[in-house]
Amino acid sequence: MNAETIIQGRRICDRELGLVRRLLCEHPDWHRTRLSRELCAAWDWRDDSGRIKDMACRTLLLKLEARGLVRLPARRRAPVNDARNRCLPQVEYSRSPIDAPLCSLLPLTIQVVDQGTKDMSLFKRLIAEHHYLGLRNTVGENLKYLIRDAHGRLLSCLLFGSAAWRCKDRDLFIEWDDSARRQNLSLLTNNTRFLVLPWVRVPNLASHVLSRIARRICRDWEEKYGHGVWALETFVDRARFTGACYQAANWRKVGRSTGRTRNDTLNRGPLSSVKDVYLYPLARQFRRRLCAVPCSRELSEDSL
Repeated sequence: MNAETIIQGRRICDRELGLVRRLLCEHPDWHRTRLSRELCAAWDWRDDSGRIKDMACRTLLLKLEARGLVRLPARRRAPVNDARNRCLPQVEYSRSPIDAPLCSLLPLTIQVVDQGTKDMSLFKRLIAEHHYLGLRNTVGENLKYLIRDAHGRLLSCLLFGSAAWRCKDRDLFIEWDDSARRQNLSLLTNNTRFLVLPWVRVPNLASHVLSRIARRICRDWEEKYGHGVWALETFVDRARFTGACYQAANWRKVGRSTGRTRNDTLNRGPLSSVKDVYLYPLARQFRRRLCAVPCSRELSEDSL
């Protein structure tokens, strides 16, 4: 590999690739899980809670193999992720139309969805069946929300996960250099899924939900992961949506994507659709916090 590239948010060059190849050569008996864990240990690749980033490393290895740079050992069992998503448990929920003014549904209940609960199965089922992007397994820090009205009826669900590794217009708006972005990317989260259920027709619901989430997500994140987040981002497909609900909730349109994937640093991959980039700062001094090296992870009184 003649040039470095970014895969799964990690800078990969000849030295890193050489380590992967050496481990494969010296330990032909290792399975893929053992290989990824040893690499995480060698690179000290961990999340903010100190856990090794095993799943991210496995994805990195698969991408190296797809590029013809390594040959991984044969799988010892069939992959379960796709099968897990295709075989989601059946969860009953009402699809009765909800067509009413927002004021008649208040107060809304906004619930963080915990792993292993019935609501998690419900969340996955709703996204898989009704979101145009479908359901994908989340890697890294994330929060899932279910929204119900005052009568307990389902209205919406949202997923916030890992921010895009690189986005030119976003990075210019934040005033990020490469060092600060690498250090502080976990303090920015991406609204990767936002679903208002198709039988729900409530004017201003989407922007109201976004505003409510923005007021609580920093503390929800800190409660789960031990640190807050200081801004939210999302990418709106211009061919499908106008972004009106984000605009109404005071998200800032900061530019457009280039149509390339987050890891296509060499501009060699196929182009996807161009998306509008929106950002929502969660603190008055969000730039200072996102650009600090090392960054402060405490909540402060300047939170909005």
